[in-house]
Amino acid sequence: MKRLPIFLLLLCFVTALFTAGCDSFAEEEAEGEDTLYIYSWGDYLDPDVIAQFEEETGIHVVLDEFDTNESMYPRVKEGATSYDLICPSDYMIQKMAENDLLQPLDYSQLPNAKKYIGEDFLKQAESYDPGNRYSIPYCWGTVGLMYNKKLVHAEDGAIDSWSVLFDPAYKDEILMQDSARDAFMIPLRLMGDSMNTKDPAELEAARDMLIAQKPLVQAYGVDDIRDKLASGEAALGVIYSGEAINLLKANPDLAFCPAPKEGTNLWMDGWVIPKQAKHVENAHKFIDFLCRPDIAAKNFEALGYSTPNTAVQSIVEEDMDEEEIEIAFPDPSVYQGQETYQYLGEAIDKLYTKLWLQVKVE
Repeated sequence: MKRLPIFLLLLCFVTALFTAGCDSFAEEEAEGEDTLYIYSWGDYLDPDVIAQFEEETGIHVVLDEFDTNESMYPRVKEGATSYDLICPSDYMIQKMAENDLLQPLDYSQLPNAKKYIGEDFLKQAESYDPGNRYSIPYCWGTVGLMYNKKLVHAEDGAIDSWSVLFDPAYKDEILMQDSARDAFMIPLRLMGDSMNTKDPAELEAARDMLIAQKPLVQAYGVDDIRDKLASGEAALGVIYSGEAINLLKANPDLAFCPAPKEGTNLWMDGWVIPKQAKHVENAHKFIDFLCRPDIAAKNFEALGYSTPNTAVQSIVEEDMDEEEIEIAFPDPSVYQGQETYQYLGEAIDKLYTKLWLQVKVE
């Protein structure tokens, strides 16, 4: 038998390896058809809900978590991981859409979303997603004031103004969110300005108010604000309404104002499908699964954040007291007319970052 030249033997060997590699890759891709890659906030999905989805559909969920919109965005933009479903906040959804990072939703695959997501919330979402083209609202709430009734006093018995955060009587007893948008929102509303202003003079005036307030602030934080309020280490703090129910249970001396009279941020997080998603049908299945009333109720009970799903209240309210119901399912007067953060452009983003740094280092 005639021997093949060595280069031909090598060529055959490489070809065999490549073919085997392609077969392996094809097998992985086939297995991947029953997979869904999700990128969401930490502790923002009930693990039992994910397990139920996997059991009902046979689709395996891979969940990655982020802690801020700003840390999520570059990872998605740079394509570090090919996610199928992401849960950003209002202004970040707008930013992602404007930068061509999202694909439109197919509402024919979302019958539960069409039936159960409230019209008020879809209308509010249009402020950052016109026509609800790219996102389905998931959780919502306000930025409010939590205060200790034994330590903070008002003439009429209730605290309803952001101005209390600038009262020298509470020096070293005030907790502020370590977030530029949430921090600047407060002085902007006190001055009667929009929280979505692009006016540098208004933003600089808000910065000056925050610098003047700084000697009164015990800490700028995120999760630790909950712990300090629950333990009575501080008199008052800025928190998200979704955290209020558990805090009231943890410390009966606490009270919550969901929308100070000057106005506040009505925030909304929603599900979006990235433009480069590989499992688009699975992503639609998961969104619609979350909108199913029994699943939305189960998720609400685990998370505590208000839901735009109109069927949930009747399912869960028997196990809630009146104060909890008022926080989770407030009268529309609480949130109607409130502003939602919008994406203000790269230049204003940089200005916010610059001014917030000046507050923090002053």
